[in-house]
Amino acid sequence: MTTTPTKDAAVPASVQHRTSSIGLVSAIAALGGILFGYDTGVMSGALLFIKPDFDMSATQEGVITSILMIGAALGALSGGRLADAIGRRWAVFWAGILFIVASLACAFSGGTSAAAATVCLSISRFFLGVAVGGASIIVPMYISEIAPQGVRGRLATLNSLMIVVGQLIAYGVNSAFAPSENWRLMLGLGVVPAVVLAIGTYFLPDSPVYYLLQDRPDDAAAVLRHLRRGDDAAHIDEELASLAAAVAEKKNKKSEWSALGTPWIKTVMGIAIVVAMIQQVTGVNAIVYYAPTMLKNVGWTSQNAVFGSILIGVVSVISCWVGLSIVDKVGRRPLLLGGLAGTAVSLVALTLVYWLAPTDELWASSLMLALMGVFMVFQQSAVSVATWLLVSELIPSAVRGIGMGIAGLALWLMNFVVAMCFPPLLESIGGAWTFFVFAVLCVLSFVFVDKVIPETKNRSLPDIEEEFRLRYAEK
Repeated sequence: MTTTPTKDAAVPASVQHRTSSIGLVSAIAALGGILFGYDTGVMSGALLFIKPDFDMSATQEGVITSILMIGAALGALSGGRLADAIGRRWAVFWAGILFIVASLACAFSGGTSAAAATVCLSISRFFLGVAVGGASIIVPMYISEIAPQGVRGRLATLNSLMIVVGQLIAYGVNSAFAPSENWRLMLGLGVVPAVVLAIGTYFLPDSPVYYLLQDRPDDAAAVLRHLRRGDDAAHIDEELASLAAAVAEKKNKKSEWSALGTPWIKTVMGIAIVVAMIQQVTGVNAIVYYAPTMLKNVGWTSQNAVFGSILIGVVSVISCWVGLSIVDKVGRRPLLLGGLAGTAVSLVALTLVYWLAPTDELWASSLMLALMGVFMVFQQSAVSVATWLLVSELIPSAVRGIGMGIAGLALWLMNFVVAMCFPPLLESIGGAWTFFVFAVLCVLSFVFVDKVIPETKNRSLPDIEEEFRLRYAEK
């Protein structure tokens, strides 16, 4: 006796109940980018009310802000390995769960003293950072692996745009709750997109690359058939063969750690690490994290200072979108050099305002806000876009996996240094000298890029790699 299979039985388990819409898959996954932006941006407004609630010092203020970056460094290092071990889909799910738990822990943190509150918030923010760092690696990896080739670039950059959108949402939430000074709700509302992300993973297929890594080619083929439409569907066999070849090379190649010992690769890795650190040493996250604090220090009310950060957030979103739209037309090197030049000029202008203008007057503090906006235009449309794209293109294929992790670690650690040191620097040496230091670092970054970094636009990754091999190989 034979039985007629049900509709679900005829569908491979790897795609049962999973959406076949690439747009929906990418939108759900990109919630990780929104959470990244929200949880790094929300503290900028919450600090204005946490600090007086517990009578925190500038150093304690820096600790609860910057500790997230230490967790993020750990999450970035372990995110790729976790995604290889349990799959991209489940890795996104557990990142969502960690976002939920850590956001609630932040909202309910407290203590009877500044020290106790600092410890509670630091522990909660550390684990929130692990989720942020993990998502920063897993989400772009997942989107790039499930996207058709024709839209892969646009969908991969969606995550970058969602990060600044998340920061803008955080600024809006801060502004909404500033009148009630309810910093707990500011921190706790990160739960909402985290819940949507965790539930949404039920509808996501896992990536074909993960199935190939697990020696499950039938499931990989099923996912591709499920997701591809039109012309892309006609080339599934070619796409599967290409992915299988790449996975086989990854499994069989020389250990990435061993390859790191090759002299020219060590040099190129050093260059990539410096490029990754450029966006941090030029001060972008000092503005992202502390703009409301700076505005309050020059006489703005807390509510007005938080509202000012919304304007910066709007500028960031528009600038990021513009940068992502032009980077393939303008080229990485010209975009980065132009961005660094503009950033240096805006930092010098901020230095002069702090030095020469009576910053307690409305016109001077409004000029400061305008210059912060100009600074973010150059940072988000050029420096931030070009640096991370260059890092991914400069790292040699033999060490790309571990190399991206190392570069990410360097970026997060420098992010930590900036976030930790900025409040004490602002308090001890003042805004003028603090922004002057950033301006000097920006000029040094410009010189480095001009002397060392080639243009990578319209060049294959093997071609870029060969140029560096010939340039730095031992004679």
